[in-house]
Amino acid sequence: MILERPNAINLKSLQTELGDIENRPNVEELSKMIKMYQLYQAGEKEISTKLENLDSEFQVNFDYNPIHHMESRMKRIPSLLKKAQRKGYELTTESIKANIYDIAGIRVITNYIDDIYKIEKMLTSQSDITLLRRKDYLKHPKDSGYRSLHIVIKVPVFQSHGPIDVPVEVQIRTVGMDMWASLEHKLRYKTDADSKLVDKYGQQLKNYSDELENIERGMQDIHKNLI
Repeated sequence: MILERPNAINLKSLQTELGDIENRPNVEELSKMIKMYQLYQAGEKEISTKLENLDSEFQVNFDYNPIHHMESRMKRIPSLLKKAQRKGYELTTESIKANIYDIAGIRVITNYIDDIYKIEKMLTSQSDITLLRRKDYLKHPKDSGYRSLHIVIKVPVFQSHGPIDVPVEVQIRTVGMDMWASLEHKLRYKTDADSKLVDKYGQQLKNYSDELENIERGMQDIHKNLI
């Protein structure tokens, strides 16, 4: 019995939401997008379940949980279409599937830096998982100081007519990196502050990023010596 269902996308309300998008898809194309969306939601659930199982196994074997918590999100169809329009892609289901890889996403927050690579290895070692893309912003931080590991993996989702491979983006970072990234995102995209203040605090945050990594590595060493 299904006790809780995710909110289904309603075609009529979706058409209303797309009112400000030029050359928006017709009803037939929107119906295809809704079906695609359901498929990607299922893919996100598959990966979330795998991560939960791995974390539980780690707890049993090592009396330790590498995952602090997880957050999943689906990029809404209006956002997908606006992103596709901004990048010059066709506003079709096939074009979006071929060019946009973060439709379904999971953010995995770890306790320590080493846990990031442990989780990546455990997840990508599974026989039904295929690694499509990888960006290591830990070893190669962005100019802003942003640190995280981004991978796009493919997982089969079983439908009534058979399995379909679905890409899911997984971002893995520590609690400290996540706190830093949330503040940096707010500074860059969610504030009306003067540009001079944004530059000032941006540089300050970049310095904090380096300090934070040193602190996290020191705490990781303490943790290792206690187990």
